[in-house]
Parts: sequence; C-alpha cells; structure tokens
Amino acid sequence: MSPTQDPLSSQPPVDGGGRFAAGWRNLPRRSRGLSLRTLVILRWMAIAGQSATVTVATGWFHFDLPLWGCLAVIAASVAMNLNATARLKRSDGSAPDGALTAAHLGFDILQLSALLALTGGLQNPFCLLLVAPVTVAAASLPGRQAALMGLLVLAATVALFFFSMPLPWQAGTELNLPPLYRFGIGLALITGVVFTSAYAWRVAADAEKLELALATTQDVLQREQRLAALGGLAAAAAHELGTPLATIQVVARELLRASAKDGPAAEDAALILQQAERCRDILKQLSQQPEEGDSAFAEVGLKALLEEVVEPHRGFDLAFDVNVRTASGEAAPRVRRLPEVVHGLSTLVENAADFANSRVRVQALVDAGFIEIEVVDDGPGIPPDILPRLGEPYVTSRPQGKARRALSAQIAASVAAAAPGRKGKKAGKAAPAPETIAPSQGGMGLGFFIARTLLERTGGRVAVGAGDGGPTPQKGQPKGARVAVRWPRPALEVAPS
Repeated sequence: MSPTQDPLSSQPPVDGGGRFAAGWRNLPRRSRGLSLRTLVILRWMAIAGQSATVTVATGWFHFDLPLWGCLAVIAASVAMNLNATARLKRSDGSAPDGALTAAHLGFDILQLSALLALTGGLQNPFCLLLVAPVTVAAASLPGRQAALMGLLVLAATVALFFFSMPLPWQAGTELNLPPLYRFGIGLALITGVVFTSAYAWRVAADAEKLELALATTQDVLQREQRLAALGGLAAAAAHELGTPLATIQVVARELLRASAKDGPAAEDAALILQQAERCRDILKQLSQQPEEGDSAFAEVGLKALLEEVVEPHRGFDLAFDVNVRTASGEAAPRVRRLPEVVHGLSTLVENAADFANSRVRVQALVDAGFIEIEVVDDGPGIPPDILPRLGEPYVTSRPQGKARRALSAQIAASVAAAAPGRKGKKAGKAAPAPETIAPSQGGMGLGFFIARTLLERTGGRVAVGAGDGGPTPQKGQPKGARVAVRWPRPALEVAPS
C-alpha cells in the first residue's frame, strides 16, 4: 500500500455497466418506512374521499358511472384496511417497517389506478392523486423501494393512456378528449411525480442529516461527560492513594527483609514493591503538568513520538517494528506532542502487545493531506461479538490474570539473578523459560474508550479492523487486529517556521 492510498476507504473500481448497477445497489438507505397505524389512518382517509366522490358524482351530478365496479374497487381497499387493523391489534404496529410500507403503498397505487381506469383514465382530473403515494415513498422509504414505487406509477400512467373506460359525463353528453391532450396530461403527471418525489427526497435527506448531527453531538457530549468523570476520579485517586501506597511499600519492605531470600515470600514481596512503585509513578504523572513553553512538550519528530509511545512496552518477548513512510521519500514532519495523542497511542500499543503472539507493528503514513498512525498485531484478532461495540465503556475481551503471571515470572527471574549464591546453587539445572506473556492491566473495558475519546478530541478518526497477519502471513495464521488513527496534517503537524 502506497502512502498516497487511503487504506480505510479504498474500494475496487466498477467498470462499464457495473457502475450503474453498483450505484443502484448502494442507494442510501435513509428511512425505515411508516408505522402500520399511520398507513391504516391514511387509507381510511383515502377510502372516505373516494366514497364521497362516487356518491356526489352519481347522486348529485347524475354521472353514468360503473357504480358496482367502483364500489368493488373501494371494497377491496376496505378489506385491505380491515386486515391491517386486525394485524395492528395482534402486534405493536408503532415501529416503522420499510417492506410493509412499500407493500401498502404499492397496493394503493394499483387500487387508485383501477378506479381511474373505470372513470376515464387520464381524462379524470383525479389522476393527480397518483403523485401522493410516490411522494410518501420518497419521504419515508429507502432509495430502491421509493424508485420502485415511481416505476409502478409510470407503468400505471402508460396503461391508463391505452386502457380506460370513457370519462363519465352528464346524461346525453359525451366528452372525448383528443389523444394529444391525454398524452400531455400523462406527461404532466409523470413530471409532477418526479419533481415532488425528488423534493420530498431532498427534504427527508436534510432532515435526516440534522437528526444524525444531533445524535452524533449527543454521543460526543456523553463521552466527554464520561471522560470528565474519569478525570475527576483520577485526580481523586492521585490525591487519596498516596498514603495507602506508602503504607503498602513499608509493609512490603518489612516482609522482604523478614523472608528468606530464596523463598516464595520474598518474590511476592518484591512483586508488591514493584507494583506499588509503578502505582506511585502513575499517580505522579497524573498530578504533574508540563511547564508551559517547555520545548520537550511542544513538538517532536514523528518517529521520535512513535518510539516514545512504544518504549514502555518493550522487553516482553515481543518484537516492535516502528517506521514512518512518507510520500515521495520526503523527510518525516515534526508534530505536536499532545498529551492526548501520547496517552491514546500508548493505550493502543498496550492493547496490541497484550494480545500479540510475537510482533507488533507501529507505522506512520504521511501523505499530502493526512497523517495516519496504525497499530497492527499478529494476535487472534477482535471477536465478532466485540467489534460492533468496541469503544463503548466496559466492553473488553482482555484475558484476566495475564498481567499477574507475566510480572510474577519477571520478578522471579530478577530475584533469582540478584540473590547471592542462588546462581551457583542451580548451575547444573537450566531454569525453565518464562511464559511468553505480554503485560495486561486486567480489563475494565475503559482503555480503548478513553483512548478513542482523547484521539478524536485532537481531530483524529479511529478505525478498527483485521490486521495483515504479520510480515510473512501463512495459511491458517491469525490476521490479528489493526487500529488506525488518521488526522488532517494541519491538526497534528507543526508548521515550519
């Protein structure tokens, strides 16, 4: 993959007639239709209007209508609505259903077309009502179903032009419009269908964009509130945990001094001391702020930033590949050393190291318009049931107890190497190789959530997917996981002076 290629959004090209087919298949699915209750109400209104029109035409104007045929068509609509009403009583019809909406609107188009065929076809001024179902479909259905409703109205218009009974008129008078006039009415009807449906489509699309923007804003605000709550909790922990950690360190030193140097109690005490010291370092980092104007916290080379992120995780029997790729071989840019970026990338690298088998790749891709940093491991990958919810709080698949086993093995090895006389005591027997386990923090499911929130706050876009199986993928080898963060270059790069 070249640095100029978008690895997150690349799609195979579509040639020839396949381009139209792909565009048809990928029409945006915006809405989910109307509820059954809404469809029932709309049809009762249509039935009332059709019944009133037939009654007035025959009783008031004495038009010679095919009365029994018209009543049969209206009765079919009544039967359809009674069936829908019975179904509404058996189930909750408040949820929108796209397929059900399309079926009901298609029936309404056919029923209205049959009624128009009995009463003059395109000569009947009420043929304008064919616009209504298509407009409703354009505003409430996905693109393919709405287009299908439009084609159905087009077919009905052509059929009404050729096949329809004469327009009913007063007794003793026959009204025959010329074919050219009926053709103009059909053309005007089709034009009205296209215009009104396109207008309804655009209005619904704009409304959906506003709704999506509102939902996205609410989601971002909710994540910011959670992050603020976690920040307050971290500050409280940094303030309150200092004294208990000091007590733990004092007791652990006493236990280490009172225990046999080669015994398991000494190893446990050394482990407690190391972890307590690590906790104190973490709390110190939480409570310290960099001095304003300090160049070490202002800007850094992109490769140096990656090395800084990876360095704390080396030394656990994992190989880390760190490299920077730029377009046309230009020099790597200098970037802002933002605390959010350092902490977020460090969390991603820690997750990759925790699940990797032998290798983690941290690579930066620099193009004219973006800077992308990807973290790829060769582990088992992200489970399908976790992937859709990844990034939510308290969602994790991290193996519990992995950190304790890894750190215990490392402390045991360090104690064995440092203890006097221990090395010679077991000179004739090779020590068992420690289990190859990367460090883990246990798993509350908050690490990726916090990292994603911090990185998106800096203008980055986080994408998660399958890895590439390492530098030499083999058949059956796990592909691992890949997390990529992309920023626009101005958001991260330091402008040259």
